[in-house]
Amino acid sequence: MTKLTDTRFPAQNAAQRSGTRQKKSLVQRIAKGGFIASLPFLAPALAAYIVFVIAPMISAVRLSLYRWSGYNTDPQVFVGFKNYVRLFTQDPVFWTSVQNTVVWVILSILIPTTLGLLMAIALNQPLIGRNLFRSVFYIPGVLAPIAVANMWRWMYNPNYGVFSEISKTLHIGDGSGVTLLSDPKVAIYAVFAAFVWQIAGLNMVLFLAGLQGVSKELLESARLDGANNWQVFKNVTLPALRPTIVIVVVLTIVHSIKVFDLIVGMTGGGPAQSSQVLALWSYTQSFLNHDFGLGNAVATVLLVVTLVLVVPYLIWSAKGADDNR
Repeated sequence: MTKLTDTRFPAQNAAQRSGTRQKKSLVQRIAKGGFIASLPFLAPALAAYIVFVIAPMISAVRLSLYRWSGYNTDPQVFVGFKNYVRLFTQDPVFWTSVQNTVVWVILSILIPTTLGLLMAIALNQPLIGRNLFRSVFYIPGVLAPIAVANMWRWMYNPNYGVFSEISKTLHIGDGSGVTLLSDPKVAIYAVFAAFVWQIAGLNMVLFLAGLQGVSKELLESARLDGANNWQVFKNVTLPALRPTIVIVVVLTIVHSIKVFDLIVGMTGGGPAQSSQVLALWSYTQSFLNHDFGLGNAVATVLLVVTLVLVVPYLIWSAKGADDNR
């Protein structure tokens, strides 16, 4: 009977045998990679991740479907998607925060990433005192964002700030000093300057680690073949930096989307909500306006935006890495 079935349905049987081989191959790869053996070591970290990351995310999505003031004495009333309807149709500040967040992400990918790469290339050369420069450029990255906000708010002070004194010395403006943080048109960009100052050093360190992993033999071979510095960078260094670039871009996107402390410490979302971002607006709705349903709806939108930006980029990067093998 088995032989008759195999003869009558060769394509189906071949597909079944192929699927069986693929399953066995997957199991063999998992076993060979030590996945099962590593589970006891991964379990504590996985449990902590589920409790402190996955569970709060699920709770935020659930609360976005309720109306709740945040007080235990008040009931949670299920309202479905009404919070999202209010958010998209009746909340103009939400759209301002979306716009500012998108602009922040785009500028973050372009400016601190490029600046970090340029600094890494420069400090990867045999320069005098390069270790000192590496430390100086990296120090802002280890400072608390709220401390960075206080430093830059002082520098932006129109009465005695550094930028104000420079503008007075160079006779820029009306002589009253710069007021960047109080100008609705430029406040968000003034805060972004502090963000660049803080994160560019971290990107530099990551790129430095990637540059030191580039094969010196390949670099020397390219130079012996007559390639100039740009050709060496484009055809040898840049492809070798692909994994590092993926890490830097993903971390930069995550840092830019969840920016909070700098905005709170420098403008508080003002003036006139002009520097509001999604993370701060979620906090404002939940803890200041006591509307946890609307606040968690903003948080859910922020989660979706993060996944939409990061996941396709990771898939594209992994596909490109597989194609280059």
